[in-house]
Order: sequence, then C-alpha cells, then structure tokens
Amino acid sequence: MTANRTFTTGAETYEIVVEGHLDARSGWFEGMQLSLQPDGTTRITGPVVDQSALFGLLNRVRDLGLPLLLVQWLPNRDQNQ
Repeated sequence: MTANRTFTTGAETYEIVVEGHLDARSGWFEGMQLSLQPDGTTRITGPVVDQSALFGLLNRVRDLGLPLLLVQWLPNRDQNQ
C-alpha cells in the first residue's frame, strides 16, 4: 500500500529532470532553479505550492516536447527536525 501525500500550507520542494539542456532565460520555469547537467539533462528544482502548480510545471515540460525523466519530492530539512 502506498501512502497518500497531502500538501501542507506552504510550498513543497520538487525536482524535475528532463532530457536536454534548457535555456535558463526562457522564462518557462520562473521561480525555479535550472541546473544543466554534464549528462545532457536539466534539473528543475524549486517550491511547488500544490498539486495544481505541479501539474502546471509538468504541462510546460510537455508543451516544450521534453522527455520527462524524473519527478521527485524533496523533503524540507526543517520538517525532519
């Protein structure tokens, strides 16, 4: 059985990895950090306020025609203390 993730007040941090290098100046992922990797991928990391915002980011990936490699939630360090 898998646990259901619920969004709390405040943003959760997510990492999305796509194939190819994105131009950080494109504006498609405003508010997110884009990191070009040596393996030819781009890591998009940053705050996501709710599932609707997450789906919006994934729709942008789709609209750009980028192969989606990974979507993962990154636990906030202050929540683990």
